[in-house]
Amino acid sequence: MDQDMKDSMMGALENVIDPELGIDIVNLGLVYDVDLTDEGIATVTMTLTSIGCPMGPMIVDQVKTALGELPEVKETEVNIVFNPPWSKENMSRYAKIALGIR
Repeated sequence: MDQDMKDSMMGALENVIDPELGIDIVNLGLVYDVDLTDEGIATVTMTLTSIGCPMGPMIVDQVKTALGELPEVKETEVNIVFNPPWSKENMSRYAKIALGIR
């Protein structure tokens, strides 16, 4: 997968908004990696802000929908991991400013 495709996938994932925080999952630092096979199977490795996040299933559905809009993506698999654990240090400067975090 080339960098342009990775950038396209990350750009699509910026449309997935964490409903509790109102910031997209990329700027929140929830997306650890994306990959796309030659067969069009996308794999997203990501985390959630907490292990028991009640919005997890909804976010996974939104990830699949967002990547499904890219013509190269035929199917999406989402791997939720909790190692390394998410922390506010994962957030972009934009997200920290928007949420008032230093």
